[in-house]
Amino acid sequence: MHSISRRPRWAVRLAAFIGVLMTLLTVAPGSLGTKAWADDSVKGKTFTIATDTTFAPFEYRDSKGNMTGIDMDLIQSIAKNQGFKVNIKSVGFDAAVQAVQSKQADGVIAGMSITDERKKSFDFSDPYFASGIQMAIKNSDSSIKSYADLKGKTVVAKTGTESLTFANSIASKYGFKVKALDKADTMYSEVNTGNAAAVFDDYPVLAYGIEQGNGLKVVTAKEAGASYGFATLKGSNAALLKAFNTGLAKMKSDGSYHKLLVKYLGDNAPADDASVAAVKGKTFIIATDTTFAPFEYRDAKGDMTGIDMDLIRAIAKRQGFTVQIKSVGFDAALQAVKSKQADGVIAGMSITDERKKVFDFSDPYFDSGIQMAVAKGSDIKGYQDLKGKTVVAKTGTESLTFAQKNASKYGYTVKALDKADTMYSEVNTGNAAAVFDDYPVLAYGIKQGNGLKVVTEKEAGASYGFAVLKGANPELLAAFNAGLSGMKTDGSYQQVLDKYLKAPDSDSEKNDGFFALLKESFPALMKGLAMTVAATALSLLIALVLGIVFGFCKVSGVRILSGIASVYVAIFRGTPLLVQAFFFYFGMPTVTGQKIDVFTAGVLTLSLNAGAYMTEIVRGGIQSVDTGQMEASRSLGLNWLQSMRKVIVPQAIKIMTPSFINQFVISLKDTSILAVLGFAELTYQGQQIIARNFRSFEIWIMVGVIYFIVIYALTTLSNFVDRKVNK
Repeated sequence: MHSISRRPRWAVRLAAFIGVLMTLLTVAPGSLGTKAWADDSVKGKTFTIATDTTFAPFEYRDSKGNMTGIDMDLIQSIAKNQGFKVNIKSVGFDAAVQAVQSKQADGVIAGMSITDERKKSFDFSDPYFASGIQMAIKNSDSSIKSYADLKGKTVVAKTGTESLTFANSIASKYGFKVKALDKADTMYSEVNTGNAAAVFDDYPVLAYGIEQGNGLKVVTAKEAGASYGFATLKGSNAALLKAFNTGLAKMKSDGSYHKLLVKYLGDNAPADDASVAAVKGKTFIIATDTTFAPFEYRDAKGDMTGIDMDLIRAIAKRQGFTVQIKSVGFDAALQAVKSKQADGVIAGMSITDERKKVFDFSDPYFDSGIQMAVAKGSDIKGYQDLKGKTVVAKTGTESLTFAQKNASKYGYTVKALDKADTMYSEVNTGNAAAVFDDYPVLAYGIKQGNGLKVVTEKEAGASYGFAVLKGANPELLAAFNAGLSGMKTDGSYQQVLDKYLKAPDSDSEKNDGFFALLKESFPALMKGLAMTVAATALSLLIALVLGIVFGFCKVSGVRILSGIASVYVAIFRGTPLLVQAFFFYFGMPTVTGQKIDVFTAGVLTLSLNAGAYMTEIVRGGIQSVDTGQMEASRSLGLNWLQSMRKVIVPQAIKIMTPSFINQFVISLKDTSILAVLGFAELTYQGQQIIARNFRSFEIWIMVGVIYFIVIYALTTLSNFVDRKVNK
């Protein structure tokens, strides 16, 4: 004791302080309940979370009395993915804030705006919702259109909210009084009963109330507002705050956060379409199919339209870039992207693991499915009735894969075709018993009167996606995803679907008569004819020059020149025109890195192909002139060139003229082969019209008659020229 009494006074106080501190540390975990955890782990813990009572759609009670809403789903989802539990206390906004301050609750989530003043007392999470303020009035009130009409009137706003602060900030400017109330339903009643002229509230809360029929309407644009955040007492529950931020980031990245907003806000959900700066002002070439209505097809004016077309154009507009559409057919569209002739492809393209090896896909923009259809008069009711029969499906589609997968099970044969109208014609003519196709495509065809009926339920199918070459154009893919999300949010995506897929009033639309169809189709067919004539004329002009040059090379007697001409002729006469077209349009850009437009590729193909045949016409014409003519002219002192120009060629022209005329006709008809490249000539336009209305019989009659008239006129003119030349 003696020794103790002599200790310095500061040492005694220090010993006492340490003793008290140790006691507190020993009992604290059991007695303080809601204090911060000693470590950063929240797993397995239960936290008390305070919230408001009536702040729909963020927190409110459903018909069963359970708390629901954006905030409730958000905190529950984060708790689940971060491994902790929550105990919700619905006590009202002011009481929720006080509960955290008095340590009755660990955190508060109640549509709480993040402000500098509140940051003095609370630690906030990352923002989870960017709000804004709007003004609403009674639905039947037409006297108030803006803040300027509020002079001398009273408005209401919710206690402790940003809306109240905003209303107070402009009250003196516009001459109105502000009344603060603590519940949304009370505020709306004040307006409906005439006790208040208007209400200021957060835009999602107003939108939700109006949707529920609160009798109000919004009359002002959204004012910028602060963001909402989850809050804990300053310096407390750092681990809980960290877990909230981690969970929120995870939900945003996997899309579940945006889905949650859409669940409660619908069209009023904020668009998740942040602008992608890298694409602004750029033009991208987008390849697509030719005949896959209602996703892509040509309208009566010959313009590309459909779900895919409306979608990519709307996204381009939202993101600030432009698109150039190349309608080349499904297989050709894929090749165009692979050969870098196009930047992306949108063509009702199913997202598959195999395709992911070559392409990078966007978020899915349409969930498809497969159905089977038969002719209206068919007695086939299901797959079991297909034994021994032939079915058709489109090349490269999951419908073809599905049909082939089940072929052995049900005993049928599968035939792959490249166009929908061709498939449907096969069924209607009896060449095939049924067709497998994507359900929206079948539905559209039936709506247009294609003579089929669906006999099976929808089989689960893959989703459609926009695609770019693997590793290329990531900024375009990001812009597509952002724009798609925005369209889904603001309702424009659904409007596009409804435009093309909404069921008609009757089973199918009534077909107009032949002459009405002709009137409707005539502009597009004339566009195709103009393209046919232009390509034919230009290619024949080039081919004629090539034919003359290489023709003279072959008869020149100079071995090198003759050899070059022979190789040229052998290559272009020995390979199919279609292969040549694919080489110039898809192959050359892959090697050179330079894009070639479809018109240039088409004219180049026709010119070189026709030039090879004209070379032989020129050679044959010259060699058919009696050799004595050359000998006689040379004996008269003319050199080889003079003999050719003055003696041989004039006689050869008379011999060559009929063959030239024949080649002109062949080249004109050959333009139809280039339709596979999306070369918009006459045959291609006919295919596009059929893809829209499925009236193949009438359309092919029109196309055939136009070809006949043009070729007959060309032949008549050529024969007239021939008679004049050979007179």
